[in-house]
Amino acid sequence: MPRDGRSTGVLVAVGPAVFEAPLLDAADSGGLHVVRRCVDVADLLATAAARQADVAVVSAQLRGLDATVVSRLRREEVHVLGMTVEAESADEARLRELGVGAVVDAGQVHRLAEIVDDLTDEGAEDSGVDHWRPASPATGADERGIGHARGRIVAVWGPAGAPGRTTVAAGIAAVAADLGKRTLLVDADVYGGTIAAMLGLLDESSDLLAAARTANRGELRPEALVRHARAVSPTLRVLTGIPRADRWVEVGNVLVRRILDTAASVAEVTVVDTAFSIEADEELSYDTAAPRRNGATLEALTRADDVIAVGAADPVGLGRLVRAIHDLRSALPAVTPHVAVNRCRGTLGWSEHEIAELVARSTGLGVTAMLPDDRQACDRALVNGQTLAECAPDSRLTRGITSIASGLLGVREPVRKRRAGRAR
Repeated sequence: MPRDGRSTGVLVAVGPAVFEAPLLDAADSGGLHVVRRCVDVADLLATAAARQADVAVVSAQLRGLDATVVSRLRREEVHVLGMTVEAESADEARLRELGVGAVVDAGQVHRLAEIVDDLTDEGAEDSGVDHWRPASPATGADERGIGHARGRIVAVWGPAGAPGRTTVAAGIAAVAADLGKRTLLVDADVYGGTIAAMLGLLDESSDLLAAARTANRGELRPEALVRHARAVSPTLRVLTGIPRADRWVEVGNVLVRRILDTAASVAEVTVVDTAFSIEADEELSYDTAAPRRNGATLEALTRADDVIAVGAADPVGLGRLVRAIHDLRSALPAVTPHVAVNRCRGTLGWSEHEIAELVARSTGLGVTAMLPDDRQACDRALVNGQTLAECAPDSRLTRGITSIASGLLGVREPVRKRRAGRAR
């Protein structure tokens, strides 16, 4: 609905499109209020931030239009309407891939007022998630797995203090790959991703940033994501994380959403190693829409089919785990995590049963797995740039992580065979 009972305000930002003049005439004759004819993206966003417009009409010919711009317009409570020269064209496909849900062709420009009314009254143009075309069932899929139905997304999360999130995430991904599942491991820790170093991969460039840039252009097809991800084994690929923490601004929640949606159409299992923080403090510090450093983590937890909350077994780690689970419930009430208590050891002076009782009493959740503190296996894996399944297949920690993965995937635990390690 128009704001404050006034006529509907419209921003026109279609670049050099040939239909701009008819579009302006249709807005004028239809009783719409053209707030501004924006010459570029910066002009569009600045005017939208003034909160004087209800709808922005954009085209694929507007230079600099990308998924981030579309997301920022929505955060300013501006509906986005895409317009193309022809229906079912490449421009229409690109606008939809950028997240523009409502797209019309220039032949309908005479109906602009009606279309805008429908858009503002019924909220026909939403977050854009539902407008991503779902992957079709597996029919003639190639060796990369492209064309298969949606895969499972597993997010590994936990409180601050290095409780072992990355070790568990890499372990689950390795087990899933060993089970023959096409698996993608995504390092989405915006505070300090370490999967590249852990697996002995060069981290001079970030696969996650490359995928985010492609997604921002609306060009993240399944085959593009496969090219960005590095092959570790025939069934395991990795998207390495950001090389420096200050580059978090390049990985927003909208781009993470597109990466994970595309990943789910490529991989049977996508394992996401997330950051610890889920606070929304950025939004509290600005009067207008603000960048959200923790948006990537919140998006991954929201999109995941399963969330594994990892906490350390010592008093400090358990206290952090309990508080983090309560924070998670406040931020994302619909998410119920599986709890994995890591680094369990006899020197702490309490049994696994006592730890499970404490967690259940404090959070109301049962403990899915108790993972032992196997420093020797972890050190061997880290030094050799291998997964635990490669260098310590018979360790108790590997067996514990295998049990988690098998339970999530609904398969029997594999019988492990010792094998040669992957070359660094």
